[in-house]
Amino acid sequence: MSAFEQLMAHARETAALDQIAGRLGWDQETMMPRGAAPQRAEESAAIAGVLHARRTDPQVGDWLAAAAAPDEAGAAQLREIRRSFDRTARVPADLARALARTTARAQGIWAEARATEDVAAFLPVLKEVVALRREEGQALAQGGDLYDALLEEYEPATSAAQIAETFDTMRPRLVALRSAVLDRPMPQRLEGQFDENAQMKLSRQLARSFGYDMAHGRVDKAVHPFSSGSGLDVRITTRTNPADPFNCFYSTIHEVGHAAYEQNIDRAYLLTPLGRGVSMGVHESQSRIYENQLGRSRAYTGWLFGQMREAFGDFGIADQDAFYAAVNTVHRGYIRTEADEVQYNLHIMLRFDLERALMAGDLTVDDLEAAWNDRFAADFGYQVDKPSNGCLQDVHWSVGLFGYFPTYALGNVYAGCLYQALRQAVPGLETDLAQGETTAATGWLADRVQRHGGLYAPREVIARASGMEPGPEPLLDYLEAKFSALYGL
Repeated sequence: MSAFEQLMAHARETAALDQIAGRLGWDQETMMPRGAAPQRAEESAAIAGVLHARRTDPQVGDWLAAAAAPDEAGAAQLREIRRSFDRTARVPADLARALARTTARAQGIWAEARATEDVAAFLPVLKEVVALRREEGQALAQGGDLYDALLEEYEPATSAAQIAETFDTMRPRLVALRSAVLDRPMPQRLEGQFDENAQMKLSRQLARSFGYDMAHGRVDKAVHPFSSGSGLDVRITTRTNPADPFNCFYSTIHEVGHAAYEQNIDRAYLLTPLGRGVSMGVHESQSRIYENQLGRSRAYTGWLFGQMREAFGDFGIADQDAFYAAVNTVHRGYIRTEADEVQYNLHIMLRFDLERALMAGDLTVDDLEAAWNDRFAADFGYQVDKPSNGCLQDVHWSVGLFGYFPTYALGNVYAGCLYQALRQAVPGLETDLAQGETTAATGWLADRVQRHGGLYAPREVIARASGMEPGPEPLLDYLEAKFSALYGL
């Protein structure tokens, strides 16, 4: 075999092991007995050590030096393998194992602390996670910016300074729109109790309506909804609340956006570096456009209204217009995943600034809750009422995902660009959505974005698909038009 062929064989086996590691994480969030957490921490550490050894094997460097790419895809494979090899080689193996062991343990502690509203129970292990991630960031940065080094894992070729500049552009228009909308009368809210089994049944129907391939996936419940896996095995989770079925339905549609990306990648890239989403920002663009521009549109909510009437009978909202307004209500709230489109990015900006301060050493873990509460009051105008609505609400920091949060807002920016192009490319979009039919829209996204996997750099894949350099203006224009119409501004 040639050096390129040997390298790709090694990469495919490494990717298969990485999928196994991901399945351990899925199991921990969905079905694992709570008492198994200490053993799972050791299992996760063991496989992390194996993966680190494979990714830093000197033979990989030799193959990279000798390999010749046969085509464009081969060149992209080499690019991604080289990037992974260079990054992983900077992190000592014992640090990689310690991170896997500690974050697996921290995940269970966070879940318990969140359930009992006990911040103090979580802070000691969070200190360990922060210290380990700072150590990793310093190893990766090699004298450069620590946070940028961590961000590179999730959004290559993007800096915190670039993100901060984008956020500075977005914040004034978002704050102005929120203020104007919240001054208007609130639409009718959904009230009553909605059977959780019926919610799950309808959520699976919604998943299928957006093209989720249930022969290669499944829908389960978890504390924090997520998508896991790639290729032939892509699983999602959602959550239920008897008083809020929208939480279940739109969490499901959101995660289907992630899952569809992974399911629709060209099968030629299966179990290779190109066989996964190119970045978390691009990934989030798919979940957000599925959830919001498509799933919360007037046309699709008209169809969903009928489905909910079939599932739950008369639930107090009389017509499709009132239902559309209820789905898109701009409201006071604490939870990022339940935030409306107008305020969602403000939640991300809060986390972005706090985690940058944690990684820079400007904010201590002991002061995190107070800093969160102060910032939330300043940004949203009211006080956090309990830790599960504040600094304990997200799983990300417990599992060490520092640098991940800003990609959520980047995903919204990318989705704004894609939606502008999609509306021009699919003139019958509204008619289709009114019938619960998303094939033309999701097919366009599959062709223009998803099938490429990691072939192109993040901003390049968005620019190729949308015909424009990514920027926040299409998103902001969309939000202002939609919510001005909804609230009569």
